Amino acid sequence: MPEPISHDQNFKNLILDYPRQALQFFAPEEAMEIDDNVKITPVRQEQLKNRLGDRFRELDVPLKVDWPDGRRAALLFLFEEETNPGRFSIHRLGRYCLDLAELMETDRVVPIVIFLKGGTRIRSQLQIGSELHTFLSFSYLSSVLNELPADDYKDSTNIVARITLPTMAYARERLVDIFAAALRGLELEPSTEKRLKYMDFIDTYTQLDDNERKLFARRYPNEDETMTTWSQRMLAQGRQEGRQEGRQEGRQEGRQEGEANVLLRQLVHRFGPLGIAVTDKVRQASPDELERWASSILDARTLDEVFGVH
Repeated sequence: MPEPISHDQNFKNLILDYPRQALQFFAPEEAMEIDDNVKITPVRQEQLKNRLGDRFRELDVPLKVDWPDGRRAALLFLFEEETNPGRFSIHRLGRYCLDLAELMETDRVVPIVIFLKGGTRIRSQLQIGSELHTFLSFSYLSSVLNELPADDYKDSTNIVARITLPTMAYARERLVDIFAAALRGLELEPSTEKRLKYMDFIDTYTQLDDNERKLFARRYPNEDETMTTWSQRMLAQGRQEGRQEGRQEGRQEGRQEGEANVLLRQLVHRFGPLGIAVTDKVRQASPDELERWASSILDARTLDEVFGVH
């Protein structure tokens, strides 16, 4: 069975890698004055964990935004990702914001919740009081990704918008086009390492089937060639990491494990989620088999062809 997707971790990585673009995409009004002179710093989560209790939701992302020129007081932005809208609690979010505000000695906190999908029971406001008085009023900014029209962002210069295109709203028959637009968005990133990282993100949330992957290769040959090139680099990098791990640990298993893990990632890229039999086959393979399959994956049209079954 393929490993479950860690949506929280995926979005945490995205926000921490691109904090400015994340703020501009998920909180455009609040981010209007966030230019290149602004300093954005992730709040230390170790410190928060000691103070906030309730097992501190490690995958929330607090960011502190400072204006060095003093034109605005510092703001704290709190991102929370909710995969299942039914589990969202506005009371929990409110408590967390109050604790964070007390810890950082500020009342300037902007809570932002990213929902992968919407729900009819999501509460957007909380008011605590009586018939005569309201003693606490709380709300937050929300972004429901599967309700955002992908066509509005397919040419965006904001890399966060482009990377998250597959999570937005579009007709299924346009999946291949959205996939291509998201991949082209990675050209906004100069780092090859980050391109590889978010090619994986895009592939994970697109989940093309075999026919759609073939259609993508026919319709977007340049993008398909680029993706293959990046995959080859990832594979070469994984081999090197595996060799280094093997040398450091003095064991052949270190190298094999590294190469097996990278090959599994490439198989998922090309053919989608893998069954437990395929995963076990790769993890138990010999070094020669891993080498042969790694070469076969570049031209294979099916999983069977990778493993030499015709």
